[in-house]
Formats: sequence, C-alpha cells, structure tokens
Amino acid sequence: MMNGIILGVIGGWQIAIILVVVLLLFGGKKIPELMKGIGKGIKEFKDGLSGDEKTNEENKDK
Repeated sequence: MMNGIILGVIGGWQIAIILVVVLLLFGGKKIPELMKGIGKGIKEFKDGLSGDEKTNEENKDK
C-alpha cells in the first residue's frame, strides 16, 4: 500500500534523474556492492521481524 503512495509522487523522470545521480556519485563499480549491502540489510530486517513474531508467540504460550 505504501508503494502506491510513493510511486504516485515520484514519476519516471524523477527516478531516472535519481539513478543518474547515484551512478555519478558511486560509479559503475561500486553500485553492485551497494545493492548487495542493501539487499543483505533488508533480509536481516525481515528475519528480525519474523524472529520477533516467533518470540512473541512463544511468550504467549507461557
């Protein structure tokens, strides 16, 4: 639901400009490393959320 709000505000040209700025700032060699780091961070965040849910369910049973 949140993605619809963000995409409604940011259009195609804005995304293209942001990508060009990122390319200029980090260079072509650093972008894969940056994306890999972001992906790992998101995965850890999701694992943390699911781990918290499991912990909450275990505490409710006690």
